[in-house]
Amino acid sequence: MPENGRLVLVGAPLGNPGDASQRMRDALAEADVVAAEDTRRLVRLARDLGITVAGRIVSYFEGNEERRTPELVDTLRDGAVVALVTDGGMPSVSDPGYRLVRATLDAGLPVTAAPGPSAVTTALALSGLPTDRFCFEGFLPRTGAARRSRLAALAAEERTLVLFEAPHRLAAMLTDLAAAFGADRPAAVCRELTKTYEEVVRRPLGRLAEWAAAGDPKGEITLVVAGAPPAAATRPDDEALRAEVAAAEAEGLSRRDAIAAVAERHGVRRREVYTIVHAPQ
Repeated sequence: MPENGRLVLVGAPLGNPGDASQRMRDALAEADVVAAEDTRRLVRLARDLGITVAGRIVSYFEGNEERRTPELVDTLRDGAVVALVTDGGMPSVSDPGYRLVRATLDAGLPVTAAPGPSAVTTALALSGLPTDRFCFEGFLPRTGAARRSRLAALAAEERTLVLFEAPHRLAAMLTDLAAAFGADRPAAVCRELTKTYEEVVRRPLGRLAEWAAAGDPKGEITLVVAGAPPAAATRPDDEALRAEVAAAEAEGLSRRDAIAAVAERHGVRRREVYTIVHAPQ
């Protein structure tokens, strides 16, 4: 065993085991330790792939990431190869993994990947919307007010937008998207990608909201929304500018820096954004 081990991020199939690469199979079969978001799913996946996971299997999910990360880093220091796999797609992309990647790098240990399918790029390609420039926002805030504030900050974004959402919140999310971006903004709901009941519904946001409310769709959901037309992106309204500053502050910027960033983004004078932010509501 080498003096120091390495962490391997393993991209798992989104649903269809046939999408698994040979590198992924080898990574899972040969690792000394496999850290899995759901150990039961890992066992089923290994059975479907016809491989044997010879290494020790441990759970690594949102609830135990903080506790298990230092344990895994110690294992890497001892020379082990640790494979990290989530329920589908690449670890750390709206899935457990970032904490372990950061801790491994901070410890001076190598990180590599056996890349695999991604719901982000798969949905983007299937959506029929522009793919030359896009941004990924993952899961937005769950509560209505916080979500609407974030959407107001994104309303002027010209790049195609990719989001994840839980099925029971889909109708409310689409309603808020239609209100923030306009009911006519093109979008696509990508459901159960690569699985038996895969479905891609391409409609304007307003019609998608009606479809979701009437049909109660189930399964894994990825949303793709067209970017704002350039004319709409030149100068957001005052409410949107306030929301962008608030979102930047929530991400850790000081108010001064948040105002400066928003002003530069939209070509607006800092004093103008300052006045809008501090105006009585």
